[in-house]
This record gives sequence, C-alpha cells and structure tokens, in this order.
Amino acid sequence: MDDMDPDDLPELCDKCGTVITEDDELYALVPDSSALHEDDPRLDGKRVLTACSIDHLGDLVEEYRRRPYLDEEQWAGKVCRVLEEQDGEVSLETLALATGLSEQQVDRGVAWHNARARAWQERYGDGCADDREEHA
Repeated sequence: MDDMDPDDLPELCDKCGTVITEDDELYALVPDSSALHEDDPRLDGKRVLTACSIDHLGDLVEEYRRRPYLDEEQWAGKVCRVLEEQDGEVSLETLALATGLSEQQVDRGVAWHNARARAWQERYGDGCADDREEHA
C-alpha cells in the first residue's frame, strides 16, 4: 500500500465515506480558515469538498457556510507551517516575511494558536502520567 500512487486511490464522499466512481464525483470549493494547501500558500483558506451526490454536496457546503472564517486561525496555520521548517528561535520580522503576513497578523495568529493550546491543556492536561490519572 505504501507504493501506491495517491492519484490512484479512490475518492471518498466527505459526508458519508462512500467510495465514489469517476462518473459520480461532485466537488465544491469553500472558504475554510483551517485549510492549508500543501504546495501553494496562495490556496490557503480554501477547501475542496468531495461528495457522492448533490444532496451530500449541498449538506457539506451548508456546513462550511455556517462555520465562521477566522483570519487568526488562517494566520496561525501559516505561522505554524513556517515554524515547522525552522530550528531554534525565529524573529517576528522573519515570520512576517516567510508567511507573507504583517507582524501584527503574525502576533494575532500566534495569540489565537496559544489560546487554543491553553484551552486544550486546561481541558486535557499536559500529557503527564499524573494528569492522566487525575482525569481518569
């Protein structure tokens, strides 16, 4: 399975998981602040939805239409992508240049990410054995 070309894998419906035949493929492009394109940062913020029927595609589009687009979430993703490629500290100016964001956008994206990380840690702990025993 590791040698299989990803282009040879069947498409699955994003709503129900059904394998979709080539004749039944339906797609939509929707705004999604959590979406980061793996090759082209200009396509960040856009998600391709795949569906097996017009009804499922409509349901998926409506689901994303109701989901708020958060600039800070998008900026956080861009910052994280750059940081994954770096070793050590990275200056605010370097992050801004590498992400194409302003320094204020980088700051707001980092703050958004950190707030989500703190909320997760408050809810689930820091992963230490003592925390897991307390939450069991």
